[in-house]
Amino acid sequence: MAKSLKITQIKSKISERQNQRDTLRSLGLRKIGQTVVREDNPVNRGYVKTVAHLVKVEEVD
Repeated sequence: MAKSLKITQIKSKISERQNQRDTLRSLGLRKIGQTVVREDNPVNRGYVKTVAHLVKVEEVD
């Protein structure tokens, strides 16, 4: 079974650059404290790297 990433937004997107705001929206995050589960693949890893300072990431099975 493929691993997944549990991504939680921990900081506000206010005063962040537009590409970081767009990345959060692409991940499906809109509010602080919201959590989404995404497939662990290079695309999602790149998204997480772009907004690493705004999110907390955990690997789940």
